[in-house]
Amino acid sequence: MPQIERLSERIAWIDLSVVERDRTPRWAIEEGIHYHLAGMSLREVSIFLERFWIDRSHVAVHNWVHKADLRPISTVSADQLAVDKKMICLHGQKFWLYGAVDPYTNEILHLSRYPTATKQPTRWFLTELHRRYQLDDVEFLVDDADYLGPVLAEDGYRFRVIRHGNRNAIERVFLDIERRISSFANSFSHVALETAQNWLEAFAVYHNSRQT
Repeated sequence: MPQIERLSERIAWIDLSVVERDRTPRWAIEEGIHYHLAGMSLREVSIFLERFWIDRSHVAVHNWVHKADLRPISTVSADQLAVDKKMICLHGQKFWLYGAVDPYTNEILHLSRYPTATKQPTRWFLTELHRRYQLDDVEFLVDDADYLGPVLAEDGYRFRVIRHGNRNAIERVFLDIERRISSFANSFSHVALETAQNWLEAFAVYHNSRQT
């Protein structure tokens, strides 16, 4: 387990207004969420909180993360955006994770998973991304994989095929997510896929908090 001291200040990026109040101190819920997204397993967080006489199960920690309903809220700081997709495994099934990262701030703007990587889910992802951020003047950086380039071209977006440089920002994010999924499979096993999506968005919020 990582050697982590208790935080002395409130965690600004965690909003607990939607979490029902219970006998757990607010600071304990905030730190439980923070340390799980930072790398502790659910059980490690539960053990860590016992140091402060907070007796909560790993299931309770799991519920805190998902009830907090964390979602990335960012802005595009430059005229480029790195987008890509990668196969991941959830519930023993293969899914495609789509992501968009600002290559200058390394902030995650959006993550979403789909059962396939055809044109339609690609279009769903880009439509949602555009709806959130209004990307009319942004150039998308993509590799030469199928569907991303063709859909961007068909829908009138500016894009450039590039394998390195600024596009590497999205590759680093995907590698980090893969490590987390592999190390802490209990975050994803036997839960609804919607819950897995919530975890991905919560991870994006944590990741972005580390970039400022």
